[in-house]
Amino acid sequence: MFNSITTSEANKVIITELTNKFSLGTENIIARLAFAYSIAQENKLDLKGLQDAKGKTYPVKILFGNHLEVYIALICQLYQIHKSDKDIPKYIKLHLDHGLHELKEYSTSDGTDFLLKAIESGIESQLSLF
Repeated sequence: MFNSITTSEANKVIITELTNKFSLGTENIIARLAFAYSIAQENKLDLKGLQDAKGKTYPVKILFGNHLEVYIALICQLYQIHKSDKDIPKYIKLHLDHGLHELKEYSTSDGTDFLLKAIESGIESQLSLF
């Protein structure tokens, strides 16, 4: 499989800024939020958009804790690929970098504000199903 994921060089700075601004804990928390935020948008990103790997390196265990299978399943569901697909680490990196870029928009608010907006958006999308 794979042992680590490395952000782009530009996102190394962004993740530090967001970690300090949101005050939600360690950098891996912001990285998880960024990945989940990107996946939740349900946009299939093109592997041609893969950025450099000169930023912050996260061991898989630190980035995903004991839930690596869940994160892989999210990628597999979005891209309709098998869990053994060789490009899964690339898709994870794409969504991590994309999510960090998107979260930078929220850098003027605190972590609580971001989480409340995300929860509200999720509730609204679920209500639209009824």
